[in-house]
Amino acid sequence: MTDQTMTYARYLALDDLLSAQHPQSDCDDEMLFIVIHQTKELWLKQMIRELRLAKEQVQAGALVPAYKALARVSRIQAVMTLSWDVLATMTPSDYTRFRDVLGPSSGFQSDQFRTVEYMLGLKDKRFLSYQEDRPEARAAMEAALAAPSLWDDAIAAAARAGLPIPTEVLGRDVTKPHEANEAVEAAFLEVYRHTDRYWELYQLAEKLVDLDDAMATWRHKHVLTVERVIGGKRGTGGTAGAAYLHSTLGKRAFPELWTLRTSL
Repeated sequence: MTDQTMTYARYLALDDLLSAQHPQSDCDDEMLFIVIHQTKELWLKQMIRELRLAKEQVQAGALVPAYKALARVSRIQAVMTLSWDVLATMTPSDYTRFRDVLGPSSGFQSDQFRTVEYMLGLKDKRFLSYQEDRPEARAAMEAALAAPSLWDDAIAAAARAGLPIPTEVLGRDVTKPHEANEAVEAAFLEVYRHTDRYWELYQLAEKLVDLDDAMATWRHKHVLTVERVIGGKRGTGGTAGAAYLHSTLGKRAFPELWTLRTSL
């Protein structure tokens, strides 16, 4: 065997991967805390890759091929949601023993999570300020902030299909969060009423609802886990903890796809 022979460990860079956990205390539960959050970041990396591919395909009019990447993102979201159950095996007493070593760090600062939000259309440039010491991470966030979101791409696809989308929606400032629009809702209501005529758009819309559904489920489970572990205490990094998380539960990246259901 030569030094160049491919092995399982070399292929996966296991020595690097398994040496990336650096607990700051001697508490066993801190390792679990680190592994779960590092795993989430790896999944977020894959989600960004899949969302980027799906956006390119939707922009090119290849809606059917985009379904695969979008379905994969939804499955990843489900796995990430289940991981909260593992973290919940850590009791409040367990967490209290090492919480102080986290200092001002917080998942609130995750650049990849914010990049995913930006790609879905949940734009908020205030989160850029948390990446002042990480120029590459900030640049990735800025690129996602400045680009049309997945919902912008889907709306543009609806316009290409002949549905009446206002020019002000198609030409909007994409660095701002999307605001629900009655004309967009009406256009997609037409898609849902005439699924045979707009089958590809209809299936795309349902894949987007899957993403929103999975994100809402993830947020809800996050809140429950935080309440179970720290109750109503403030979160690390100066965040409001569960109170802040509760305020995010109503977020929807594709609002018109939810409201149109009332009219069907």
